[in-house]
Amino acid sequence: MKNSWLIAVREWRERVSSRSFIMLSVIGPLIVLGMVYVMFALGGQSKQHWNVLIADPGGIMNNKIMPQIDNSVTYAFADGYIEVDEFRDAKKYQKFDALLEVNEKVLSNKTGFVFYREKPSVRMQTRVHYQFERRLEEIVVKEFTKMSLSKFRSIKQPINVTFADVNDPEDEANDLSGWAGFFFGTLIFLFIFLFGMTVLRSVSREKSNRIVEVLLASVSPFQLMRGKIMGIGMSAFLQFVIWISIIGAGLYFMRENIFPDVMDASNINIEQLTLDANDASYQESYYAAREYNEFVNLVYERVEFGTILGFFILFFIGGYLFYSSIFAAIGATMGSESDGQQFVIPIVIVLCLSLYAGYYVMNNPETQMATFLHYFPFTAPVVVMVKLSQGYEVGHAYEIYVAFFVLIVSAFISLLIAARLYKNGILQFGHRLRIKHLFKWLKST
Repeated sequence: MKNSWLIAVREWRERVSSRSFIMLSVIGPLIVLGMVYVMFALGGQSKQHWNVLIADPGGIMNNKIMPQIDNSVTYAFADGYIEVDEFRDAKKYQKFDALLEVNEKVLSNKTGFVFYREKPSVRMQTRVHYQFERRLEEIVVKEFTKMSLSKFRSIKQPINVTFADVNDPEDEANDLSGWAGFFFGTLIFLFIFLFGMTVLRSVSREKSNRIVEVLLASVSPFQLMRGKIMGIGMSAFLQFVIWISIIGAGLYFMRENIFPDVMDASNINIEQLTLDANDASYQESYYAAREYNEFVNLVYERVEFGTILGFFILFFIGGYLFYSSIFAAIGATMGSESDGQQFVIPIVIVLCLSLYAGYYVMNNPETQMATFLHYFPFTAPVVVMVKLSQGYEVGHAYEIYVAFFVLIVSAFISLLIAARLYKNGILQFGHRLRIKHLFKWLKST
């Protein structure tokens, strides 16, 4: 183990001192932050005008919702019940962007439902919510009280309005959280590919310039391969830590200075809020200024970074050991640099298919194929990240540990196979690599 550690330290120092390592460590996370900023800035922008159909079978709203015209929302009324499927499919309703369902008990249960075709921004949601609530306040005051409208609003209970996709009224899909997991899975495979190729180039370079013959005079082939994988893996982990630190600091800066949470008490101007409270429309203007979007909410509210980062590290280590052993075996058995490219291409294709597997599971989480991909070592890292972000069902959290166990066992087997190929192929030169050579070297002791 001492010899392997010395080789690992040499590899680590060689990687971290290179200009490409330093540039990628700084430029890479800045590019990610730039993409995140664009998503933050544009994520809240949506359709500027909404046509809303209000289904009011009880006639509670008396075909009125607001005294003035709103350039952002146009309302129309329907007297009878409208089923969600009918609204979604019927030709006469296609001009409407959303259905606001006013049930006959809304004055007591304080709840309304909005079914949309395309998800609106928080500004649009707040606008519809606010206007609906204001109209119901007028009705309640007129029908059931003798107090003034301002007095009633000081003691009223809020109206709950639930927004749901007309194509997914039960909100069964959880694509947004799945995309967060897909990002972490993609990050795993990005590092695996970059540093796996580094392992391959390092092995093939030492083999072609015959330095490996000198090294093998002092260490065994397995010690050399193990030290190389360990050293390059440590440099990969260091770069990952740098990425996370820079991205984390950048997200904190954007949270505090560019996209602050106006619902946080520390961000509220009490004096201005007191002045605005005299204006009946202050709630609408206050919430509209927020310009929040689902991506901001996802990053800062819904992603459990502590849990995801912990499993990210575990599956990165397992995935790296699994794939790097394959890259090391290819580098050791290739007869020339061009000769090994024919075996690298299939690995790249497998990596691409693994990313597609994450996308497939994100959209089809309950299929048998998704279960297979969850445990298959080639695809497990990205699929587990997607499933973890979407959330495992109650009582099924053990699945993530089973997937990790399968990945580690597979990595151990892959390392043993790679060690056999490394031992018998590292000193072979001038040959054209064929499948029969691999089987021959696997059988040789």
